[in-house]
Amino acid sequence: MPKSYLDRKEAWAKKMIEKGGLHQTERSNERLPPGQHTVEKLPILDLGIQPKIDKKDWVLKVGGEVENELDLNWGNLQEFEQVEEISDFHCVTTWSKYDCQWGGVKMLELLDSVKPSSDCLHVLFVSYDGYTTNVPIEAVYSPHALLATSLSGEPLPIKYGGPVRVVIPHLYAWKSAKYIKEIHFTDHLQLGYWEKRGYSNTADPWKEERFIDKEVPGWRD
Repeated sequence: MPKSYLDRKEAWAKKMIEKGGLHQTERSNERLPPGQHTVEKLPILDLGIQPKIDKKDWVLKVGGEVENELDLNWGNLQEFEQVEEISDFHCVTTWSKYDCQWGGVKMLELLDSVKPSSDCLHVLFVSYDGYTTNVPIEAVYSPHALLATSLSGEPLPIKYGGPVRVVIPHLYAWKSAKYIKEIHFTDHLQLGYWEKRGYSNTADPWKEERFIDKEVPGWRD
């Protein structure tokens, strides 16, 4: 992604935060979240880096406020039950793609293995391209949240975050980190790449939670 695009996206956040952001007073019940339009093809958005990671070299470290820390390689990941999920995908830049067919491992399976502590409130995802994003712990307990390894029945392409990415379809798509490398369960908030630049921590598309409240402690820290 050209740097100019990243600059424009950051400037957009600053402008909207000063205006008070875009927030719905009530959560929409429509399939298409407010402010969105549908697209036929899944767009490609990243930081301008698409790291090529061979499956034999891929490792996912899972740790922090958990009972069992894990270092998963590709073979370990295949030992989990493999599922398919069809879900809609919503980007903060206002596009939505209906009926994305993801395959992989349910986050619930991973949670059952690592057993987050009762003190855990947040999750920080770290990617092989240096990207980071945070979500509330409740987000990964969704039955539709995945570690995705395929799209439309084919191995997940690099351009869409392969070999493994996070998919949390009930949040804006920037929360679904590509090229996943590390998952940290924490008892405190750690802002990710876009959150540090003004984007929401909760990111509910149906409440149009695109931007952070400028009064939130820690923003810009």
